[in-house]
Amino acid sequence: MTSLVIKTTKIFTFDSAHFLPNHAGKCATMHGHTYKLEVTVTRDNGKLISGGSDEGMVMDFSDLKAIVTTEVIDKIDHKILNEVFPFRTTAENMSVHIFDVLTDKLQSRGVIVEKIKLWETPNSYVEVVHE
Repeated sequence: MTSLVIKTTKIFTFDSAHFLPNHAGKCATMHGHTYKLEVTVTRDNGKLISGGSDEGMVMDFSDLKAIVTTEVIDKIDHKILNEVFPFRTTAENMSVHIFDVLTDKLQSRGVIVEKIKLWETPNSYVEVVHE
């Protein structure tokens, strides 16, 4: 018998500016992106909620949206990322940070952040995966 793991993904967009000091390329100067953030979660048992109003779900999409919006999007949308974060604002560093923030907020609900995918451009993204 096949064992299924059920995952839920919610997608967000936000606009931000940043620069990478001392970078050899053109990203050294201030520029902006319309980022796309994909957040994929699963339950800690890989199954669905049993009982209650969320029965049959990994997590209610509106609950996931509210948490990601409050904990991530509201803090970085239309901001200069260099003024928000204490680290170099690469897509890689931001993805790890988002993964950690959401893991802290969701683990008490029995939810695991499986993957963060952060698109910096329509054809370039970084992925952080739970293993």
